[in-house]
Amino acid sequence: MEKKALYIIRHAKAEEHGLAQKDFDRNLVDKGIERAKQTAEELKKRLPHNHEKTMILASTANRAAQTAQIFCEVLGYPAADVVWEPRIYEAHYLMLMKRINDVPARFSHVLLVGHNPGLSDFVDYVTNTYVNLKTSAIARLELDEGIDYSTVSANTATLQQVICKPY
Repeated sequence: MEKKALYIIRHAKAEEHGLAQKDFDRNLVDKGIERAKQTAEELKKRLPHNHEKTMILASTANRAAQTAQIFCEVLGYPAADVVWEPRIYEAHYLMLMKRINDVPARFSHVLLVGHNPGLSDFVDYVTNTYVNLKTSAIARLELDEGIDYSTVSANTATLQQVICKPY
């Protein structure tokens, strides 16, 4: 069985939270857009160019959706193929795992675009390695031998690297 990879991507830097708008509706700021483009370029160097075997799964919150769209542009991934998942917003790591468990086996690479603390907690749970993902950061996880997305659970992946542009 081919080894699978997960790319856990925290949304880019967004507007400050305030009373003027809902947290869900916060948009990316210019600095966040630029950093997301840079991080996506770094990922492009490492990700095989096989869109049929890649799934992008993203939160529908504005800042995560905008980040996913930037990654689509840079990677040449069809934006129409993004799987929009409202449950990723404010998700507990176990909900994220359950959603990953539903990914069809035909995919080799899954890019999950969402929010902290759920994403960092998910990485910790499945790799037994603590990370605190900064905005626009990517944690690249490789699933252990014999593990498919349907069987991802505690300690079933290895953290290969964290891709993050300096602040």
